[in-house]
Amino acid sequence: MYGDENEPMRIGYGYDIHRLVEGRPLVLGGVVIPCEFGLDGHSDADCLTHALADAIFGALSLPDIGHWFPNTDPSIRGIDSRKILEKAVQEAVTRGWTVGNVDCVVVAEHPRIGPHLDAMRASLSATMGIRPDQVGVKATTNERVGDIGRGLAIAAHAICLLKSVCDV
Repeated sequence: MYGDENEPMRIGYGYDIHRLVEGRPLVLGGVVIPCEFGLDGHSDADCLTHALADAIFGALSLPDIGHWFPNTDPSIRGIDSRKILEKAVQEAVTRGWTVGNVDCVVVAEHPRIGPHLDAMRASLSATMGIRPDQVGVKATTNERVGDIGRGLAIAAHAICLLKSVCDV
């Protein structure tokens, strides 16, 4: 169904987690963060951007990023996750929706994410074609609980609001 005045808004939620490994750059929100470890995955493993793309796909009632970008496809190995986010936004626009705003949380014990939040916000807003004040990005720790708390992984949560272009 396409966005219309009868359904002016939709909300989607996304989550992703990746293990930290040596020998890879750490990319979050499209920003390379100086760190001795990076996230493991078929793409650049940017869990923040993955969670955000999945939030958009979810709001559209579409399959998750694994459907669009399967980890069995060697042609997309190492893909910049911003291309995944661009695809999610493109699918929204094609179906008559625009991103109203998004809010994200990165959960990491190490490294400190706070100094990079503004750069992440700028990167994500540019990728989605929206204003930086429409993008919330926060960071927290996992209080040393579980794999994230032991510094073995980083996770991200994201929520988005889509607005019907008929209502904009």
